[in-house]
Amino acid sequence: MLGRSGNPTLKENTFQRTGHISSGERMTIEGTVNKSFIMLAILLGAAFVTWSMYMNQEANVFGFMIGGAIAGFVLALIISFKPTAAPFLVPIYAACEGLFLGALSANYEARFNGITMQAALLTMCVFVALLVAYKFRLIQATKNFRLGVFAATAGIALMYLVSMILGFFGMEIPYLHESNWIGIGISLVIVIIAALNLVLDFDFIESGAEQGAPKYMEWYGAFGLMVTLVWLYIEMLRLLSKLASRD
Repeated sequence: MLGRSGNPTLKENTFQRTGHISSGERMTIEGTVNKSFIMLAILLGAAFVTWSMYMNQEANVFGFMIGGAIAGFVLALIISFKPTAAPFLVPIYAACEGLFLGALSANYEARFNGITMQAALLTMCVFVALLVAYKFRLIQATKNFRLGVFAATAGIALMYLVSMILGFFGMEIPYLHESNWIGIGISLVIVIIAALNLVLDFDFIESGAEQGAPKYMEWYGAFGLMVTLVWLYIEMLRLLSKLASRD
């Protein structure tokens, strides 16, 4: 049976809904990797646009950041419920996320010089380390592991939702956004949970390839992986900014 993924875009029954094919064009790990690189190139290109506008032209990119975030969220919902649309919508999603991340990163960079490069390098290092650990089965997505990461991820999502709702009333969850050691500890735990979701993503993609999922699921698998990487990068930025605020 296909394992559960903590990533909300890679649900347990996704490949069951799409079925499998015995011959012809099937999902492969190599194809998913190639699609992931394409998405990354699109994301970085779009991010460079808003980054340059903010850093070089001092333009107001708040609209791009909010618009990109909202559009990306809507597209993510559509792709999650209709995987067959992934080949067409995933590149657009990557562009929207790029506009959002470029503006967000530039804002952090203006406050903390060098922070975006540090966050990007840490994100890539964590990704490679977990990929190697998964490849050599140093870490495995067991049933209890999946359930634990899934529960922790759902808890974090609920916490952020409550925080957003409280923000409309001028309130906030204690320590969540603070740069004291408790706040840093909270961010570190969130970073760890985000990173562990990568293991579930690797397992999910590998299972899809083994079960002979349709070719378009390569785009869907790459999409789910990027969702986790974007989340991990943002949490890295938050953690590093808290540490920098204490200097």
